[in-house]
Amino acid sequence: MAGEEAKMALGLARAEAKPEERSGADEARVIEGLIAEGNYRGALERCARSYAASIGRVCMAFTGSQADSEELVHETLIAAYDAFPTYRAEGSVRAFLYGIARRICGRFAETQARQKARLRLVHDTSRGGDVGELALEKERATQARDALSKLKPSEREALVLRYDAGLGFREVALACGIDEAAARKRVSRALAKMRAEIGEE
Repeated sequence: MAGEEAKMALGLARAEAKPEERSGADEARVIEGLIAEGNYRGALERCARSYAASIGRVCMAFTGSQADSEELVHETLIAAYDAFPTYRAEGSVRAFLYGIARRICGRFAETQARQKARLRLVHDTSRGGDVGELALEKERATQARDALSKLKPSEREALVLRYDAGLGFREVALACGIDEAAARKRVSRALAKMRAEIGEE
């Protein structure tokens, strides 16, 4: 029943939404207020409007598949709806959502590991440019994907959340269930490994 209501709310949000239309501290406060009031449907609609596109980019970074990332965004928002009654506003709404997305993408990656050897970190291959620039960009993207795939899953998650999702270290820590110092070390270690692998500063 709850799942069906959540799906209806998501459908309505998709029909009305302009991606990333609302964001920032004000929107987060509105969403937290709706959750506190028990208006989970309203909170879900606003989460979908404000965060679906950025969650999609994170899911795309983890999975490398547009179709899979869209499905994982949907699963993330449904899971968030189910988790709203336990939300205590100890961190940001954004960190709460990315934490759910991280877990869902992690489970997905585990089940797909035998079929997919690499994770892709390319979001938009449709940009213009000359052939030489595009070839160089493609080579760099391949190197980055290869280096990213060699990281430990915990390091890869922290790095993607920090630089792809744009979370602060405190939010990365909340999303990963670790303290801020550990999040900083994890990101720093991941960057050092990637630089060593790619051979660039």
